[in-house]
Amino acid sequence: MSERVAVRKTYKLFIGGKFPRSESGRSYLVQSSNVSLASRKDARDAVVAARAAVKGWAGATAYNRGQILYRSAEMLEGRREQFVALGVPGDEVDAAVDRWVWYAGWADKLAQVYGGANPVAGPYFNISAPEPTGVVAVVAPERPALLGLVSVIAPAIVSGNTVVVAASPSEPLAAVTLAEVLATSDLPGGVVNILTGAITETAPALAAHMDVNAIDLTGVTDTALATDLEVRAAENLKRVLRPAPADHDWSVDPGLAGMTALLETKTVWHPKGV
Repeated sequence: MSERVAVRKTYKLFIGGKFPRSESGRSYLVQSSNVSLASRKDARDAVVAARAAVKGWAGATAYNRGQILYRSAEMLEGRREQFVALGVPGDEVDAAVDRWVWYAGWADKLAQVYGGANPVAGPYFNISAPEPTGVVAVVAPERPALLGLVSVIAPAIVSGNTVVVAASPSEPLAAVTLAEVLATSDLPGGVVNILTGAITETAPALAAHMDVNAIDLTGVTDTALATDLEVRAAENLKRVLRPAPADHDWSVDPGLAGMTALLETKTVWHPKGV
């Protein structure tokens, strides 16, 4: 009897809630699996999908967004052993699940903490309320592969933003497996879009894209590349988050900074009744 030849899995991109191959047809090998190599056209398609999802996601109630994030955490925990088989430590998977739950809990509390009524001299109500920035491009950190990814995606989407993630080219399997988790949860298509491949190809396209409102450079460790991306982002005055230090401790309480950095504040004046 001849030895069986295993079927090599091909990991595709995650755009608009679907799993397309790269339009370029390219892929590269990671842990004996084919991983799609995203092109600039794929990046543009991901931005289109993210923009289309903004209205529905930002318009959902904060309570509903929290429910969906919690459901994603449930699905992630259910795939714990799959992530472990890919080389993600079990305690990191547990920490990633806990972080999803933590952000889910903030969904309907953020407005109360970050907004509120302002004291003014006059017969008016003055109310400040946080609103999502819009489409956020994210360069994911290389390590920790899963916890780092969750730590940059969750704070962006919890308030109503949508994201296009450039996953680490050396650690893409956690990202595409997370995409499978999100696809089987209640997260609407287009809220999270994940590109695998060379950051040097996709990140400049995202930084220069006129329909991207903010870019998070957490996963960019090359100072020259980070500077180039900032210059490109200046074209339409994108909000830019610079990379975290190389020795950043992802296990500590993340605080509110990741969420509030991707919010706009709307202030409304309304006359008081006589």
